[in-house]
Order: sequence, then structure tokens, then C-alpha cells
Amino acid sequence: MHYADHKTILSPKNGMNIYRGCSHGCIYCDSRSKCYQMDHDFEDIEVKRNAPEILEEQLLRKRKKCMIGTGAMCDPYVHIENELQMTRQCLSVIERHGFGLSILTKSDRILRDLDLLTSINKKAKCVVQVTLTTYDDELCKIIEPNVSTTSERFRILEIMRDNGIPTVVWLCPILPFINDTEENLRGLLRYCAGSEVKGILCFGFGVTMREGNREYFYQKLEEHFPGMSDIYKMKFGDSYECRSPNSDRLMSVLRKECERLGILYKMNDVFSYMNEMTPRTKQTSLF
Repeated sequence: MHYADHKTILSPKNGMNIYRGCSHGCIYCDSRSKCYQMDHDFEDIEVKRNAPEILEEQLLRKRKKCMIGTGAMCDPYVHIENELQMTRQCLSVIERHGFGLSILTKSDRILRDLDLLTSINKKAKCVVQVTLTTYDDELCKIIEPNVSTTSERFRILEIMRDNGIPTVVWLCPILPFINDTEENLRGLLRYCAGSEVKGILCFGFGVTMREGNREYFYQKLEEHFPGMSDIYKMKFGDSYECRSPNSDRLMSVLRKECERLGILYKMNDVFSYMNEMTPRTKQTSLF
């Protein structure tokens, strides 16, 4: 862990990364890619010094309330969050100023902050997003070794449901020849149905590979699935998109189940839901 100085924390689209790097060890992680220009080891997490103060300064300059997003690049609940509580401090700033929150994680550490999430949702809007990739907890421990298991993440979704906080599941990545089965998909969909998720994001069934994350992924494939990296190299070469041969069939299952259950699944619909504030945050016209 090391600190770095930054003048801003919010992107033009109101996203933020409190940490850069991750300790969760997911073997497929796109954030390892060299294109993101991290000049430090991925596990040597960079902490944005004074992140809560910088966030507050930027929120005070905003002319209207909006949704603040975090977690798309690096998980806000990495292990050092237990000690530093940077994410909790930033959530407190968001809650105090009446902004909305869209937060993505794979960790049940988020439950520590249920009080703030609930308050944000009452004042504005809070959407908790959880990534699910593998129904089998034992397989989950291999491909996502240092993070909450799938069943533990299901518990996050249940607790959010019970507290009236809407949830969205990221159903990705699904690894070709490893967990790209209908059995796996239907197991994950049962979790989504049981926890009454609002939406599911799926960009097709497969995984993306770029310089930086490809090498790490192949190393871990050889460690846990001997011979699998050779299959990937032969099938996908240096392709960015490694699409499962079962993708079309699985996508058909996903669409039918989401329509049956009333779950949003079209990308534009899901992103619109996550990014839009609720009507109660809008000012009433005087005319």
C-alpha cells in the first residue's frame, strides 16, 4: 500500500476510484491491463490521499445532485478498507450532501456500511451492484480467491433487498470452457430471482484479454487448470474478446428468464436505472 496525491477524484461522468489496484486476486481481472497505466504493482494498492476531502470539494461545486459511482475499475472494499475506511468516509460525504450512489463490489465488507447505504437510499438513491460469475463456491475460490464467495455475495443481495436497497448483478466474466454452462447460469439466475435484483448486466458470455491481464490469466490457468491456457491460445490467439462458443444459447436463456422474472437486462435500461436520480431529488417548479 502507498499513498498518492490527487487534485480530483470524480471523473467527468461522476465516477471515482478511491483505490488503484486490488488484493482480491481474481484471475481474469481486466484492471491489470497495461492500458490503465498503473506505474506500481497491482497488489501494491495506491490510496488517494485526502479522498474524502477532495470529494467534498467537488460535490460542493456541483449545481445539481447526481449519482456518484464507484467500483467499476477497482473494488472499494479491498482488504485495507478495514483499516483505512476511506470508502466509508466517502460514503459519509455523499450521504451528508444528499447525492445518490451506485457502488459495485465483490466483498461482503460492504455490509459494514449498511447504515450509510440505507440513509443514502432514503435521501436520494442507492444502487448496490454485485458481480456474480460462478455458482459453485469451490470454483469461485479458485478464480476469485481472496474475495467473498458467491453464496456470501448472495447474502449481500438478500440483505439489501430486506433493507429496501435496489441491486444490480454484473454477470461477467463467464470463462469459456470453465464455467460457461447452462447449469452455472441457471444457478446464478436463481440467486438473482431469490434476492429480487432490479437488473442484470451481461455483455455476452466470455472474457476479455489485453496485455497485462492476459499473461496473469494464463499463468493462473496453468496453475489451476493444466492445459487450459493452450486451449485459449489456440482458440482465441491475441483476441481482445474471448467469446464462449455457448454464448448465443446462454444469452437466450438469460433473456427469457429476465423477461419471465421482470428483471432489467438490456444494457441501456440497466445503466439508465443506475445513473438516474429518483424524482424526489428534483426541485418542484414554482410556476
